[in-house]
Amino acid sequence: MRDSFNILLLPGDGIGPEVVEAARAVMDVAAEHFGVELSYEERKIGGTAIREEGEPISDETLERAKASDAILLGAVGHPDFDRGPVRPESGLLKLRKSLNAFANLRPVTVVPALLETSTLKKEVVEGVDMLIVRELTGGAYFGEKVEGEEEASDLTVYTREEIERVARVAFEAAEGRKGRVTSVDKANVMATSRLWRSVVDDVAGEYPGVRVDHILVDAAAMFLIRDPKRFDVILTENLFGDILSDEASMLPGSMGMLPSASLGEPGTPGLFEPVHGSAPDIAEQGTANPYATILSAAMMFRHALGRPDIAGGIERGVSVALEAGFRTPDLGGEKSTEEVTRAVVKWTAAGEGVA
Repeated sequence: MRDSFNILLLPGDGIGPEVVEAARAVMDVAAEHFGVELSYEERKIGGTAIREEGEPISDETLERAKASDAILLGAVGHPDFDRGPVRPESGLLKLRKSLNAFANLRPVTVVPALLETSTLKKEVVEGVDMLIVRELTGGAYFGEKVEGEEEASDLTVYTREEIERVARVAFEAAEGRKGRVTSVDKANVMATSRLWRSVVDDVAGEYPGVRVDHILVDAAAMFLIRDPKRFDVILTENLFGDILSDEASMLPGSMGMLPSASLGEPGTPGLFEPVHGSAPDIAEQGTANPYATILSAAMMFRHALGRPDIAGGIERGVSVALEAGFRTPDLGGEKSTEEVTRAVVKWTAAGEGVA
């Protein structure tokens, strides 16, 4: 196993710098505990980059991202740019496309310590453990756009190759889980969804040990609230995956708990970021929930750096901190970002029971 890595940090906007700083503190203590050396480079993205560099992400930052072992991102977005010609979010889309990070993994797990924070009944969310696999570089987000005062359009395009490669990620993940893939589409009205369904069925033939079923996106949204435990791996396209994963983030009680990994072909750097947004309304107040970014760092060690031992150590630190009652306001607690971070650092460094 390698014992030295170069990490690119992209704190971004709003609470992004606060949660990335928290994750870095945890990564540092985990690396020290396991005898690993981490080197960091920090660059701009989003609104911060527009203000200081004139664009949401520079070509130099894109090159540094490609040269890194992995990228940890905070959040992008600020209302100052909502009506401007260039939006902060375009920097994130450009980064994903540049890395060819086509598969977004978003695990949704309801831990016992947070059963009471969900707005759903305990018996509905207890035991929820799913993985949402979202196609990330195609669909309406990247299609040709027409924008005007009287008419606008976003072209949705998918190719067989794009669907095949993300489907294989989902099926391979299911092989290590409960062996079930639920493919979500809108095949009753959309041509791209009918292609999606056909290709997923073709790929399913390569994985005889995995069951596959298809469900329309509106029904999937309903079942996420009514019976979320029915899902193991959810596979879906870019737009649907964005919406459904944000909905699913409410199962454990807060979007501040969900990490994500955006992965390309083997050997390329992955992009790791919390699911939540930049939340400029609470920036610099010391109340931001850092758990999702810390867990994104754990996913980074597992999926990009080949160090599941370090990932397990960080995840244990998070679990113990939650069990000990370290919760930010979004989780119904009163702990600050700094207090939560110190707790995770403490129990990550302890190293007891590390996988």
